[in-house]
Amino acid sequence: MYMTIVNPRLINIQDFDYPLPESFIATHPAIPRDSARLLIAGRLNGEISEARFSEIAQYLPSNSLLLVNETRVVRARLIFNRSSGAQIEIFLLNPVDPADMQLAFASREPVVCKAFVGNARRWKGEVLYLSVSVDNMPVTLSARLVGRVDNAFLVQFVWEPGDFTFARILEAAGKMPLPPYIKREATIDDASDYQTVYARQDGSVAAPTAGLHFTDEVMNSLASKGISTSRVILHVGAGTFKPVSTDRLENHTMHAEQIVIERATIEQLIEGVGRPRILVGTTTVRTIESLYWYGVKLLIDGEGSHFNINQWMPYNPKYDVSVTAKESLLAVRSEMIRSGLEVLSGETSIIIAPGYQYRMTDILITNFHQPRSTLLLLVSAFTGDNWKTAYHYALDNGFRFLSYGDACLFFPAGANLNH
Repeated sequence: MYMTIVNPRLINIQDFDYPLPESFIATHPAIPRDSARLLIAGRLNGEISEARFSEIAQYLPSNSLLLVNETRVVRARLIFNRSSGAQIEIFLLNPVDPADMQLAFASREPVVCKAFVGNARRWKGEVLYLSVSVDNMPVTLSARLVGRVDNAFLVQFVWEPGDFTFARILEAAGKMPLPPYIKREATIDDASDYQTVYARQDGSVAAPTAGLHFTDEVMNSLASKGISTSRVILHVGAGTFKPVSTDRLENHTMHAEQIVIERATIEQLIEGVGRPRILVGTTTVRTIESLYWYGVKLLIDGEGSHFNINQWMPYNPKYDVSVTAKESLLAVRSEMIRSGLEVLSGETSIIIAPGYQYRMTDILITNFHQPRSTLLLLVSAFTGDNWKTAYHYALDNGFRFLSYGDACLFFPAGANLNH
């Protein structure tokens, strides 16, 4: 069913390169968002067909389970000016103190974040100030360098008065963090365009872009077909745009991202075993496949194991055991009950590449991805070499690529959707 490579570590990333002219990179979304084109591959004897995203329900099996990532993009770009006039851009990556996303964005106390700093050599360590208006009240936001970590900085943010949450401060002071390949300034429209209609919890610095095509009308059409929706959260980090710069995959370090899953979702997944699972976007795939491996980890390593999936765990012979999706989910549920948890939080650096065997993904909805990216490797692990045929077709027929581009609906060859 899947292309098999004995050792994914030895994958040569050159095999996942393709020419992508800049003119094919969408700089604005389709309007309305569900009018985007939809490329359908692998549904009927591997043939490729086209539709509009608004019509997607008719191509999906009834009584399926749709899984979406309801993370919300924060306005992570903050522009400060030094007294000399030099502009300093601070791009938030993730909170460090407090490290929990929900606690950080709900905080009314100082927050320390890991961040990239543009024009950092001009920042001499003085406190930077930015005046904004929040609910018609003047607020002063200050930024202070407190350290370095890896290739980034640690920045402490303080605001006066402290009546507002950090999330509200960013909403007022920040700009939407458009991907680096969209070479324009963010506009007012991006505040809604670069957000899914079901976004709920602040935490991402990039949108789960496959979800951008969904509208309330599309969700209703899916429900009318008996397709129910379950929601998970993976807070998308800036590492999602990081290309594989090494020839061999074994030398690439995956970024870690935070996962949040409610126990009610685990129950839905257990009850839904046997129904086709439709995953919206690579972030949802990483979440659900990581959840499976957490269940395996609990079964092998015992209760109390942390939900932390490193990039090579799925390929570790220690965990190469025959565990069904249901067995894994039951193990996770048992651990949550034992620990008194209604919400499961974890972290994943999972790398899904050719040679990976999917355990929880039956159908994939995704966008067109950058050459040499781990996202393209994830797609290839699902479709085999069919991704090349699909991408050639898309380039030959003027599809729009990347975050604001068109969508793909992938079925794996030989998939049994009634398992």
